[in-house]
Amino acid sequence: MSDLYGIYLHIPYCRAKCRYCDFYSAPGARGVPQAYVSALLRELAKNDRRPDTLYFGGGTPALLSPAQVESLITAANPLPGAEITLEANPDVVMQESLAGFRAAGVTRISFGVQSASNAQLRRLGRTHTAERAAQALAWARAAGFEEICGDIMLALPEYSNAEFDATLALLRDGGCTHISAYLLKVEPGTAFYRNPPAGLPDGDAAADFYLYAVAQLEKAGYQQYEISNFCRPGHEGRHNLLYWDCCDYQGYGPAAHSCVGRVRKYWPDDVQAFIEGTAAEAMEGDCTAEDFLLMQLRLRRGLSLAEYGRWGGSFTSAQKQFIRQCVAHGYAEFDEKTLRLTPAGMVVQNSILTELM
Repeated sequence: MSDLYGIYLHIPYCRAKCRYCDFYSAPGARGVPQAYVSALLRELAKNDRRPDTLYFGGGTPALLSPAQVESLITAANPLPGAEITLEANPDVVMQESLAGFRAAGVTRISFGVQSASNAQLRRLGRTHTAERAAQALAWARAAGFEEICGDIMLALPEYSNAEFDATLALLRDGGCTHISAYLLKVEPGTAFYRNPPAGLPDGDAAADFYLYAVAQLEKAGYQQYEISNFCRPGHEGRHNLLYWDCCDYQGYGPAAHSCVGRVRKYWPDDVQAFIEGTAAEAMEGDCTAEDFLLMQLRLRRGLSLAEYGRWGGSFTSAQKQFIRQCVAHGYAEFDEKTLRLTPAGMVVQNSILTELM
């Protein structure tokens, strides 16, 4: 087991709820209450392990002030050279706040751009425009960020390859070193679930959009290293790799998850209880060989059968025969030592995992 360790800080506050979002969130028009920051500081004081990565996720972490971010980084006490990521919405940041986040110690800024179509952004319930996204990227470069990330959503209502191309160009020209490209999923409890938008692509069309995105991203110099993640060489997201490699990470905040010593826990989704100190992490279960299999097959480098064996996992003769069938159909690569899914295999990953777990 690797001794790498990450800390995730959940900042649940948002100015508005996006129509596709099923993450736990709370209203944050006035920023992040200091009482919430104090609660995070209280919990961080109990941590005695210095992290290799620190991730501010949300919600909208950029609603924190640079001073609040600095206090949380200081409390987390990351190791020298740690990757420190902060998620941001383009309309929340200003030139001054981005400079403040960089000065506070943030090394990696991640923007939820999603689309270069303003009509699409309105449909999604996003509160920024493509023009504001371009401005935010320029401000991030001016602030000295060398690690700039951007998110793209695929298979949106009335989607087209041209919309993807425009969004990719916005992020590429904005200096992004890392791009995450996600297929839209309409989740229960969301506004899109209650009132589905017209023009949603079917499964086959969504798969085609995904494969087109993979090809175009790689042509633009962004190498795929995980199902939804692409980067310039050497710019992988170190924090999320901890998740996919089943390393230790500790989450703080309502709805945050942890896995330490192969034991998974989570905080209840109750922001007030977290602030008051009446919430406690609940057991979720052990991290098993099946979890390791699932996570490793998200990565383009694939699953090492030797590592899988150290987790107590193995494939039967029937499962190996199924893998060879996947190879014959272009869904996988297998040399008896490592199993890798191709982009086409990643499209049907759930079906493959059903046979292997």
